[in-house]
Amino acid sequence: MAGAVLGVCALLLTGGASCTKESKESSSDPAGVVKAADAAKGGAGRATGAAGAGTAEPTEIDRTPLPGVDVSKLEGKRADLFYKLVGSYSSPCGKAHSLRTSVTTDQACKKAPFAARYLAAMIEDEIPEEDIRTLYDAKYKKEPKRVTFALGDGVPHEGPIDAPIQIVEFFDYGCPACQDFKPVMDEVIAQNGSTVVVYYKQFPLTDKHPDSMSAAQAALAASAQGRYKEMHDLLFANAPRHRRADVLKYAKELGLDIMKFEADYADAEKKVRADIKEGDAAGVRGTPSIFFNGRQYEGPAHPRYFAFWIQEELAVNR
Repeated sequence: MAGAVLGVCALLLTGGASCTKESKESSSDPAGVVKAADAAKGGAGRATGAAGAGTAEPTEIDRTPLPGVDVSKLEGKRADLFYKLVGSYSSPCGKAHSLRTSVTTDQACKKAPFAARYLAAMIEDEIPEEDIRTLYDAKYKKEPKRVTFALGDGVPHEGPIDAPIQIVEFFDYGCPACQDFKPVMDEVIAQNGSTVVVYYKQFPLTDKHPDSMSAAQAALAASAQGRYKEMHDLLFANAPRHRRADVLKYAKELGLDIMKFEADYADAEKKVRADIKEGDAAGVRGTPSIFFNGRQYEGPAHPRYFAFWIQEELAVNR
């Protein structure tokens, strides 16, 4: 599993993004985007020596197994790291005790077993300890800030609108990181059926990708004819060829009504700018940026970790 997680998408979505508004270069710090190749170099054993996520690090490590937490895939140093961290990281429910204590004795903390499994998965996938700490803190120590979005008629989406898990993605068709992330989101949708609805919000970074506005307009114009997903796939498959002439060609390939497409393409610019304004208000600074039931998703960009968030949300917050 480690190779799959580190190889499918070279991103950790931790409050930042690979294609940013502020810089012409991709972010490379754990608070923004972490390259999986960098993460793989040190593996889980690249420890910093600091507990960092809550309580003081214990002098002796308690290796007593935790109920409901399977660590059979963790051996040697990885198992040692898990038991060290589970005893030193703070309760995911804000209690004045460790994650271990929350799992074993605090039945009111429903997040605890999910947090321990999340921690074990990151260690199994050889995410470096300093990045694990960042991800754990982002998910369990920060007070969640939730935002709402305009998701009425005309906003492209996949999945039932009454699904319990609502994902909103702000993205740019010209952004390489968004292109890398697309199969991840496709798999999340495929795996979760009626549980998840994904809404697509346009956030073209035209200072870097001049034709991304055209691509966004084309996607919305195709959506007006019920063919959003097909155009979405074509735009990513042919990136960055997104000039007006290019997208007209894609519209013809899809058999769209070209006169209607051209009119909707022209009208779509104001809708794209409304998405950009909405993203700016929500704190989006780059793409891809994901919001999970109104909270910014801060975790590895792999379906396995979306599954953790989904399972926990269904069990704890509903």
